[in-house]
Amino acid sequence: MSGENETIVLGAGCFWCVEAVYERIDGVISVEAAYAGGNTDKPTYKEVCSGETGHAEVAKITFDPEKVKTKNILEVFWKAHDPTTLNRQGADVGTQYRSAIFFLNDKQKITSEKSLREAQTHFNSPIVTVIAPLEKYYPAEDYHQNYYNNNKNAPYCQFVIQPKLEKLNLVNQTQNPPLTQNAPDPHN
Repeated sequence: MSGENETIVLGAGCFWCVEAVYERIDGVISVEAAYAGGNTDKPTYKEVCSGETGHAEVAKITFDPEKVKTKNILEVFWKAHDPTTLNRQGADVGTQYRSAIFFLNDKQKITSEKSLREAQTHFNSPIVTVIAPLEKYYPAEDYHQNYYNNNKNAPYCQFVIQPKLEKLNLVNQTQNPPLTQNAPDPHN
């Protein structure tokens, strides 16, 4: 074992949701809200929301592979959003909300492709998740970081993020509980 942390970048709708989920997974060291997959350098939130930058809202997840594997990170990914809807998660609509896995190396690419094939057996509609190398990556503005934990009373947090955490049995977790192998699938 190398003892080095690993990183993967995931887009699963609003980055506030993705961040809130992964901050509660044992073995996750840090989660950073960011933008990736587009063509604009150093985009702002307003620019990304315009749909003109090509960037997706993403979360950079850094984790200890001795505590949680890439495979487990991706199992949560498939359960935490609907990967069968193109450029949309719930009421959030636009290319910035697309389902995406941005890999950092060939091993992650292979693991992601295998994970997608396995996940497809749980969905009636085709998965539309993009699997691509991470080329451009920009951290989101500071006010987006740790958003749910800092804004639990905000309407979006109460009506979108909180129910997602409940479906994944993460509602009473504040940070990094053990990852359960049998988390319920919110799509069944």
